[in-house]
Amino acid sequence: MRSEQPISLPIDRPEPLGLRAWLRLPWECLGMLLGLLYWAVFGGFLTLVGAPLHAMLPGSSGQRLGRAALHHLFRCFVALLEVAGLVKADTRALDRLADEKQPFIIAPNHIALWDAVFIIARIPGVVCVMKKSILANPVLGGGARLAGYIPNDGLTRMIRGAVKSLEGGGRLLLFPEGTRTRHGTRWINPLKGGCAIVAQRARVPVRPVFIRSNTRFLEKGWPLWKRPAFPIHIRIEVGEPLVPGTGESPQDFTRRLESVFEQELSKPDPLRRQSQGLFEQSRC
Repeated sequence: MRSEQPISLPIDRPEPLGLRAWLRLPWECLGMLLGLLYWAVFGGFLTLVGAPLHAMLPGSSGQRLGRAALHHLFRCFVALLEVAGLVKADTRALDRLADEKQPFIIAPNHIALWDAVFIIARIPGVVCVMKKSILANPVLGGGARLAGYIPNDGLTRMIRGAVKSLEGGGRLLLFPEGTRTRHGTRWINPLKGGCAIVAQRARVPVRPVFIRSNTRFLEKGWPLWKRPAFPIHIRIEVGEPLVPGTGESPQDFTRRLESVFEQELSKPDPLRRQSQGLFEQSRC
């Protein structure tokens, strides 16, 4: 059993501002505003054009267009955050998945509302399993429907749609926790069984993806207007593929996948998830 030692990290409780921080504060607030405007303008435009295109174009053509549009929309958004100095994201490990030719499931832990943005920005052609409410969202809904994203409002329906996408050669993004990691959870929520069932029925590997950050920004319950400590550091890494074994039940595969996440995310790391009371104040 590893000893749990506090790690010095930048945190979300603002420290007393020095001169440099005061000078950066207007820029950081402007960057947050520009980020929200970016979503409102470009996301709204994609919704406006996505809805009629979804009705007009053949299914496969519309889906390719929608996935490409969201890939570039997210890619530009991440670039904007990095240029503004608000985010430092190391997502290079995802290039391993971008080069894969066979269908597979991308299975990340889910620490924040925008996790999918960083993944889809790096990997083109991703099909995402998402909440049905997002498909009705005026900013992202039209593009998501055009891209053929799959609602998770019903397990049977979700599994059917996910398997169909994988059988067509798709890259499926599915968060095995089912929702964002809860505030008081140490490493990861108990995993749902949907990922295992889809992998077994589609006969594809699951690629665990490990997301780490120095912030709780956009975790469940975080207000969009609340300013975190900048810059936000994010690192995404990719684990070895897991394939359901012959005769292995979905429950056993889910436990095996959960063990992989817990083993990896508990390793000592500057960006390791900490209990709220264990953070120490520092700056990168």
